[in-house]
Amino acid sequence: MTPAMIVCVCKSVSDRTIRSSIADGIDSFDELQFELGVASCCGKCEESVRDVMMQSGVCASRCGVVEHHTQAVPLTFYERKAA
Repeated sequence: MTPAMIVCVCKSVSDRTIRSSIADGIDSFDELQFELGVASCCGKCEESVRDVMMQSGVCASRCGVVEHHTQAVPLTFYERKAA
């Protein structure tokens, strides 16, 4: 088992606590902020909280982070002929 990482220092909230809350049904950043107090003091942990949400699979709908998927662009090579 990996050790817990403190995500919100101001409120002493770990990634495990956030994941546990998500498992209990909390599925939005606003709900986590209300229930756990994350990102309500200095706000420095907001990005990390959203990252934990994304890793937990609730991000697709309500964590506020947009994943950017890049698609490969087809390349065309042209042969150069001497004049």
